[in-house]
Amino acid sequence: MRNSSRSQVDPFIVMDVMEAARRAEAAGRHIIHMEVGQPGTGAPRSAMEALCARMQAEPLGYTVSPGLPELRARIARLYGEWYDVDLAPSRVLVTSGSSGGFLLAFTALFDSGARVGVGAPGYPSYRQILRALGLEPVDLPTTAGNRYQPVPANIAGRDLAGLVIASPGNPTGTMLDRAALGALVEATRAGGVSLVSDEIYHGLEYGERAVSALELTDDVYVVNSFSKYFSMTGWRVGWMVVPEDHVRVVERLAQNLFICAPHASQIAALAAMDCGGELAGNLAVYRRNRALMLEGLPRAGFTDIAPPDGAFYVYADVSAITDDSRILAAEILEQAGVAVTPGLDFDPQRGHRTLRFSYARETADITEGLARLVAFMEARR
Repeated sequence: MRNSSRSQVDPFIVMDVMEAARRAEAAGRHIIHMEVGQPGTGAPRSAMEALCARMQAEPLGYTVSPGLPELRARIARLYGEWYDVDLAPSRVLVTSGSSGGFLLAFTALFDSGARVGVGAPGYPSYRQILRALGLEPVDLPTTAGNRYQPVPANIAGRDLAGLVIASPGNPTGTMLDRAALGALVEATRAGGVSLVSDEIYHGLEYGERAVSALELTDDVYVVNSFSKYFSMTGWRVGWMVVPEDHVRVVERLAQNLFICAPHASQIAALAAMDCGGELAGNLAVYRRNRALMLEGLPRAGFTDIAPPDGAFYVYADVSAITDDSRILAAEILEQAGVAVTPGLDFDPQRGHRTLRFSYARETADITEGLARLVAFMEARR
């Protein structure tokens, strides 16, 4: 049988790096993981306890497609606590991770062939989900001067139907301040461009709190997840906030595409939202790790880095070291036993000159990984 043209998406290179690291570990090597954006911690303890108690009390089945009403209400309350936004729970829909949210958002907003802008560097699956839906991703090359975030000039004259933004961003960890985000909100509104705001790394900030697009407008799709701040990557549960008149549109799509997010994950997610002490402890670990990275990476020779305001990544320009970051990443894995991600995932045109380092693991791993990187680079010189 033939494959559709829509299925011809690029591989997610970081997953290939993970597989190479797994093979090395299977062969008996100790690998330090700086490749994947996954917290080293598991779900909060109370989340797991709540799920265990619920499973003993009753069988778990389908929920209504928008999600458990109590979870939607708790998510809405979060926007009051974090952003002073009065959000109606009816606008919240629980999804199968943020990936499910993007699939729903892009399907609800755009007709086949529509052009949707994505910042480069940026999360690679935006492009691939868009392609799989018969949409056209349009890379918007960002600059260090604009903190690797899109600005209104990037979208002018490009005939875009939509724009996807992320703050804090992946792979850079940089954020849009209120003025910069406001400028994008105004530019998209004036141009009739639908705005999708990826806020999956909110809660993981090291200075100013990230600004939600919902502080500035209701005319936006916001996508978030329990994977990062709430440390629940494998549970595959997230949420999206949409304008009131889009709720039924997205609900109908969710009913047919997913039925509902996993019931068990929704129960755990609800409990996780009240585990502030444990989650603050996780953030403290990332803060220590970030300080170590900002000191250790320059010692290893990675000096040209984006300022990581949030998330748990450092994005480094390695053009002074190599013109092929994929080969360099393979050498680092083979010789130093540290898994890192080449930038080709995030920027198809310029990523051969960049690497992404994740510091989401335990501090001891970060310390050891940096020591190995320093030794590797000294031997390479």
